[in-house]
Amino acid sequence: MSIPRLHGSVLPVAPAAAVSELLVLLPSLGTGSELWAGAAAELRRSCPSLRILRIDLPGHGGSPAAREPFTVGDLATAALRVVDEVGGGSFHLAGVSLGAAVALELALGVPDRVRTLAMFCSGARIGEPAAWRARAEQVRGSGTASLVTGSAGRWFAPGFLETDATGAGARLLGSLLDVNDASYASCCDALAEFDRTPDLARLAVPTLVVSGEHDPVTPPESMRGLADAVPGARYAELEGASHLAVAEQPAVAAALLSELIEQPAGNGEHTTTFARGMTVRREVLGNTHVDAAIAGTTDATAAFQDFLTRYAWGDVWSRPGLSRRDRSIATLAVLVADGHLHELQMHLRAAQRNGLTRDEIAEVLMHVALYAGLPAANAAFGIAKDVFAEPAPDDTRNEGAPNG
Repeated sequence: MSIPRLHGSVLPVAPAAAVSELLVLLPSLGTGSELWAGAAAELRRSCPSLRILRIDLPGHGGSPAAREPFTVGDLATAALRVVDEVGGGSFHLAGVSLGAAVALELALGVPDRVRTLAMFCSGARIGEPAAWRARAEQVRGSGTASLVTGSAGRWFAPGFLETDATGAGARLLGSLLDVNDASYASCCDALAEFDRTPDLARLAVPTLVVSGEHDPVTPPESMRGLADAVPGARYAELEGASHLAVAEQPAVAAALLSELIEQPAGNGEHTTTFARGMTVRREVLGNTHVDAAIAGTTDATAAFQDFLTRYAWGDVWSRPGLSRRDRSIATLAVLVADGHLHELQMHLRAAQRNGLTRDEIAEVLMHVALYAGLPAANAAFGIAKDVFAEPAPDDTRNEGAPNG
């Protein structure tokens, strides 16, 4: 085995950034830096202090073909060398599929340098060894061109390629033809031997695990199992996405990464309250709503988002004195009575998640009519009628607006 030579490209920080942090992005097997193009562009806008380093796998993109076999651990060593070439130090780390397996190796091997870890559509063990060895032999015999049709079905959710106005999917499939056949096959051999399952319990890096709803390679149930095995890991599922979820939904992927990276560091009360607040906020308002709010964060609103998460959700909504159901009743009543109807739609959905039936919500609004006036209640009933026409929010993945 040998350490392959890898190349990367750096997106610099914004000119006005006073400080900078490094984010390393690793691609999936068969893709290069283009996989992260959309998400990287979103991250440059939402996190202008980030330097973003995208590293290509052997024989992919800008990296030369590998001359000898290698392991996933060898790829991790090679990636770390590229990080050191651009300045070294600690860094945030994210990868897709094989890239996330390499990222996991780094997080286990040099935890003092990895600040956060995000694993998209991957695992501590991916697929079956025999299947990877068969894939390797197919590519050695027929080249990566033989994989294009199958990859289209695995990489993207049904209908994505037909409706993709950006052309990202077509470009990724086209780049598969340019991958060095021998290097691709060696990557398959490396995956056949890769299994870090026994080591997950000792992973000591803040970790995000993300799956694609339609991913047949690393399906949601396997990704949930991965998140459950990593201490303190957070799990998220991208609806309407498959194996290359970061290319299908780059804005949401970037929002999740931004949230992970910008979570306050350290072990103090600020961090504890923020983490608790983000958990409660997602459980009450839903992932889609919170992802949209985070994605819309600017330099001017970042401090407010932090304040909101810690004090509203990490403190008041987390207090044991009232149930979430009771807090929803109080919230609906106050919003209507004070005329804050722009927030009402969001909290009507939240109230249903917290266990209130539509009949009970109607009773709350009737009570408000008695003590706060008919006009306010009449407007509230109109908003409630529209919300009630939607499917009942029976999980935490329903829509919302970028507030709260």
